[in-house]
Amino acid sequence: MQKLETLAADIAALLVDRGETVAVVETTAGGLVSAALLAVAGASAYYRGGAVTYTGIARDVLLGIDLNEHPGVRSSSEPYARLIATVIRERLGATWGLGETGAAGPTGNPYGDAAGHTCIAVAGPATHSETLETGELDRRANMSRFARRTLEVFAEVLRAAPSLH
Repeated sequence: MQKLETLAADIAALLVDRGETVAVVETTAGGLVSAALLAVAGASAYYRGGAVTYTGIARDVLLGIDLNEHPGVRSSSEPYARLIATVIRERLGATWGLGETGAAGPTGNPYGDAAGHTCIAVAGPATHSETLETGELDRRANMSRFARRTLEVFAEVLRAAPSLH
């Protein structure tokens, strides 16, 4: 299993080589995905920006998403992860958007998801979404696993997608 720093460095090299950019929205990863990407020297070449939208007010203000306009979409779901990934990509003019949303723990969320639940999405020239269930109650451990899996998913999608340039 690769460390966050190694994954981020690999992603950074791919993005720079391809002339592409990424924007990130995280909820339960709490900024760890963005921190890993920004820790790589030269991040301004590929990182457009990010947001930690842990609350509804943060989502409303930072992303401008009104869930009333998206019937049936709720936080901590794959459709919501796809929505936030798409919105951040569009708002920041990035090639790629990443979205992560879930329940870190030690308890579940109001939607009935257990601790250790997250949904991850990639929006861009290729798309992907998935759900991860760790089965763990440890908040910090889950946050790290959510961030790692988000970067793993992005790296897999990025490697498989044709370069735009």
